[in-house]
Amino acid sequence: MADPAKNTTQQDQRSLARLAAVQALYQMEHSGKGVNAIIKEFQDHRLGGELDGQAIRDADDAFFTDIVEGVIEAQLKIDPFIERSLKKGWTLKRLDATARAILRAGIFELIRRPDVPVKVVIDEYVDLTNAFFEEGESEPSFVNGVLDSAAKDVRSEELS
Repeated sequence: MADPAKNTTQQDQRSLARLAAVQALYQMEHSGKGVNAIIKEFQDHRLGGELDGQAIRDADDAFFTDIVEGVIEAQLKIDPFIERSLKKGWTLKRLDATARAILRAGIFELIRRPDVPVKVVIDEYVDLTNAFFEEGESEPSFVNGVLDSAAKDVRSEELS
């Protein structure tokens, strides 16, 4: 039987890796740095300390790397899931950069990480969205809706 304390630790490590991955994707977009440079920067300087006041020293490094590299590799497959959910006349570029990073990371997990249950993916990224945006803003509902829609497309068998 699995040790519940160990499971909690792995869950926490993955949650911290998701936080770091969203930050890395955001930073890549704003700095123009490539994926390898950003991953190295996070591994060398950030995954051992704090990020925006949150300790990420225990983040799952391999999971972090998988998300960041995977989002970049699969971005052309990921972005259409987001674009289908946008209001008429909106473009992906018009979305808040943090929301875009959250959605890309979440959809990556839905597409490429069948080992992570749909409910976990959606809950984790909605929680991250709540951490980044003020109460009452529409982003958490939007992220929930986009991820739910993507999950129905790519993991319908898990949801039935």
